[in-house]
Amino acid sequence: MKKAKQILFRLPEYLLIAAVIFYWSSAGSIINPIAIGLVLILILQIIIRNRIIGLLIPILLILTCIFLSLALASEINEFPIFNAEAKRLLLIGLTYLTSTIFISGLISYKYSNS
Repeated sequence: MKKAKQILFRLPEYLLIAAVIFYWSSAGSIINPIAIGLVLILILQIIIRNRIIGLLIPILLILTCIFLSLALASEINEFPIFNAEAKRLLLIGLTYLTSTIFISGLISYKYSNS
C-alpha cells in the first residue's frame, strides 16, 4: 500500500517522461539532445526530489507549451481549408499540450506544498 502511494505521488513525473518519449519518437531522429536531456533531468528529479528544480521544470514546460500552442494556432491558420488533416493536427496538438500543462501544474502544486 505504501509503495502504491509513492508511485501515485510520483505519477506526474512518470507521465512527463512518457510525454517526452512521445515527443522524441515523433521528432523522427534517434539522437535528440533536447529529449535526452529532458528525460535525464526528470529521472534525476524522481531520484533526488529537489524542490527548486521541481518548481523550475514545470514552469518552463508550461511556458514552452503556451509558446507551442501559439505555433499550433499559426500552423492551423496556414491550412486553406479546415480538412481532416487540420482536425487531426489540432486534436493531437491540443491534447498533448493541455495534458502537459495539466501534469506540469500538478508537479508545481506538489513541490510548492512540500
